[in-house]
Amino acid sequence: MRHPFRRATLAAAVAAAMALSMPQARAADLPVAADQPYPGNLTLHVDLSDASRHLYHVRESIPVKPGHAILYYPKWIPGVHAPSGPLSNVAGFIVTGNGKRIPWRRDLKEMYAFHVDVPEGVDKLDLTFDYLAPTTPNYIPLSFNEVAFYPAGYYTSQITVQPTLKLPAGWKFASALETASQSGDEVGFRPVSFENLVDSPVMTGKYFTRIDLAPGQPTQVHLNITGDTAAGVKATEDQIAKQRALIVQANKLFGAHHYDHYDFLLVTSDHTGHFGLEHHQSSDDRLFANFLTDPDANAAAGTLLPHEYIHSWNGKFRRPADLWTPTFTEPMQDDLLWVYEGMTDYWAGVLTARSGIWTTEQWRDSLAGIAADMSARTGREWRSLQDTADGIPLSSRGTTGWTNLRRSSDYYPEGQLLWLDVDTKIRDLSGGKHTLDEFARAFFGMDNGSYKPKTYTFDDVISTLNGVQPYDWATFLRQRLDYTGDTLPEHGIEGGGWKLVYDDKPTAFAKTAEKIRKTVNFAYSLGIQVSDKGVVTDAQWEGISAKAGLVPGVTIVAVDGKDYSGQALKDAVTAAKSTTAPIEFLIKDIEEYRTVKVDYHGGLKYPHLVRGEGKDLIGAIATPKK
Repeated sequence: MRHPFRRATLAAAVAAAMALSMPQARAADLPVAADQPYPGNLTLHVDLSDASRHLYHVRESIPVKPGHAILYYPKWIPGVHAPSGPLSNVAGFIVTGNGKRIPWRRDLKEMYAFHVDVPEGVDKLDLTFDYLAPTTPNYIPLSFNEVAFYPAGYYTSQITVQPTLKLPAGWKFASALETASQSGDEVGFRPVSFENLVDSPVMTGKYFTRIDLAPGQPTQVHLNITGDTAAGVKATEDQIAKQRALIVQANKLFGAHHYDHYDFLLVTSDHTGHFGLEHHQSSDDRLFANFLTDPDANAAAGTLLPHEYIHSWNGKFRRPADLWTPTFTEPMQDDLLWVYEGMTDYWAGVLTARSGIWTTEQWRDSLAGIAADMSARTGREWRSLQDTADGIPLSSRGTTGWTNLRRSSDYYPEGQLLWLDVDTKIRDLSGGKHTLDEFARAFFGMDNGSYKPKTYTFDDVISTLNGVQPYDWATFLRQRLDYTGDTLPEHGIEGGGWKLVYDDKPTAFAKTAEKIRKTVNFAYSLGIQVSDKGVVTDAQWEGISAKAGLVPGVTIVAVDGKDYSGQALKDAVTAAKSTTAPIEFLIKDIEEYRTVKVDYHGGLKYPHLVRGEGKDLIGAIATPKK
């Protein structure tokens, strides 16, 4: 038997030796970034050839001097609005110098920082690691923030990196990065700042289509498509014509552009999240596999490409001052997201209509759905629109249920209504002489071709609005942004000559939304939304159904004695209009079953816009610019 005293002594000696060699986790050492060039260029090689095993292999070299060094992994990713860098997907992280392994230690307070003591004689750190990627067999959307570290103490715009990439065999790719060389599946890109590297994802895939959206124009714009199938990456001539019209209408609206060239990176797949993420000279766009083959799905997601494209002007070139940071470590403050995202969402609806992707009627249907959703937001009684922007970093942590009460990123949809309110108010005050289009040109239409960020503040927004049409815009906006209560504070629909009504006929958008989301929406009648499996996903706080016990998380098993289905529930709501008996539900709450009754007799309700008083300003806003 080993002697316990000797074993403890040996362990203490080993621990002491390791303590001498390991760098200390010293949060106080984290330096303030300096706006000066980093000495030497980083190199980065990402090998995607093993993606079928859900792995990317990464090699990176960072020039250093002997002494204490700090490496950062990108934490705050522009456009995500939260500290969401996927560091937990990095594995096998090894640091070497001159071929010898060098210990590292994570900072105990800033956990995206890694401390390394660089030995004498070492002039660069070589990093190797794997990225554990949730990939699919036929495409890869690569974001470089996932696969690169950078040295502390410098603006990321002042750190130069030379990226190279190995593709899966035979795949094609697209990126805003400039290609310097390609030999088979090995691709070399021109040196770029670390800031622009993170801002320039690569999309690569087995099935691939590239479409010129600005033929004959000096500034190129391309739509690049990959996805699950060969058929799913083919756009029709009509779809192409409308996307080309988008480019024309956007440039007429803003009067300038802020990219050397622009690439839409579109994935059409049922095996990815469906979202868009803006970049200055490209966008990461992920939509359903049938986006290009199903007209209803195409219309339902019609604003996504316009939204991300508009961000090249609003969010990337013009950027809220508190959202600009010198590196990806400093927290980003989201208080102006109602401009960054809300105004972008408004212009997305406008340009989708002006380019013909939507008809004006479809835009009105979209506005009706948004106005109905926002009118029914019970969370407004305690939480303002402003706070949905301020608090979004917390709202992105995967909480589910009671969205109506919690509120989440309402600065998108209610932001649309806010800027419609501003636009119609400008038109009303000026007797039709001025519009929000003039604001767009004045605020975003300078420095043609530049993509160096130009920040803005609340006061800048107010000043530019007053330059278009004098008014107390600060009070106008703050009354809506800071409001808490039980009514919708924006009145742009009414100011635009329309009003919101409800009947029992869903719009085409409402039907498609139920199909895509696999839910049925009774938000305006019973006050609940229910999945195709019968799970209540949201409920009106203190609404008639919630009071009865139909709350998020419970499962509806049966309705009026029949097995649950979306159609069975619609039939029950319709039948209840002609009876006095309540609708009876058998529900399951974890392991317990119980019966609840909802005394509702108002029938199905779906939102629409109908003409109100005054001129049809919504129709005027949707008219294409000549």
